[in-house]
This record gives sequence, C-alpha cells and structure tokens, in this order.
Amino acid sequence: MTTAIYPGSFDPVTYGHLDIVERAANLFDHLIVAVAENMVKRPLFTAAERVYMLKQVVTPYRNVEVDAFEGLTVDYARRRGARVIVRGLRAISDFENEFMMALTNKKLAPEVETMFLMTRAECSFMSSRAVREIAYFGGCLADLVPPVVAEMLRHKFRQRWTAAGEG
Repeated sequence: MTTAIYPGSFDPVTYGHLDIVERAANLFDHLIVAVAENMVKRPLFTAAERVYMLKQVVTPYRNVEVDAFEGLTVDYARRRGARVIVRGLRAISDFENEFMMALTNKKLAPEVETMFLMTRAECSFMSSRAVREIAYFGGCLADLVPPVVAEMLRHKFRQRWTAAGEG
C-alpha cells in the first residue's frame, strides 16, 4: 500500500487544495492531508479548526485521512510510513520555493519522494491569504471555498468585528 502525505497550513482549505486532494487520492492507496502546526506563521484558524474543516470536506474520499503535525514534514512522513510528499503548484511563481523545499527534504530523507501536482486552471489564482482577505471584507466566497469553510470564515470575522466594536 502506497501512503502519501499532502502537508500544508490549509488556513483555510480552498477548492484549489481540494483539487489536489481529489487527484492525489486517485493516485495513492492512502492519502494523509496533514495540517502543519507552524509556530512561525500566525494562522487565522487553530490547527483543530483546520482539521475539522478538512474532515468535513474530504468525506467523499474513502482513502483520505486528516491529521495534524508539528516539526519537519519528512519526520512526520517517516512516522506515518509515507513514501511520497504531495505538493500543489498554482503558478510558476510557486515552483522555486517548492523546488528548494523538495531538495531539502530529499537531503534529509532520501527515501521520501516529492510529487508536484498543478492545480486546475480555474483554481490557479486561489490562495488562502486571498480568501481570508475576501472574507474579511465580506466578499463572495462561493467559488473559492466549500460552504462549511465559508461559514467558519464569516463566524471568525464576525467575532473579530464584534470584539473591535465594529459589528
């Protein structure tokens, strides 16, 4: 059985992420969508919230598991018995950073391969950062994120506006 991991911050998960999940789920026997708990980044959602959202939206894929991890991705891959790290690319601008990460991971764990999957063209402009900004200003999220994610974004920003005396 071939296990792959698809790591990321998923803050929040977008239809672009789900495009990669769907295609990777068709390529591997077992796919672990792994929420990285990166202390350097300041996420909008907690790791538990991101795991919850992902679990809600990956239910159609029987071979997909959602988990969270801290530390190096290759260490997590080894612990989980994954032979492949799946990385999504939206545009050529993503490639340089992803390429350097893949080379570093290969140096740290020669037995783990990195596979790049390009998102579909209609998802290539989506980023979690852009989705957060659109949500903050009350824009339409219908074509960007699943409904459960849109609702959690609206709730999160309502809380912030209320706390700031804006709502």
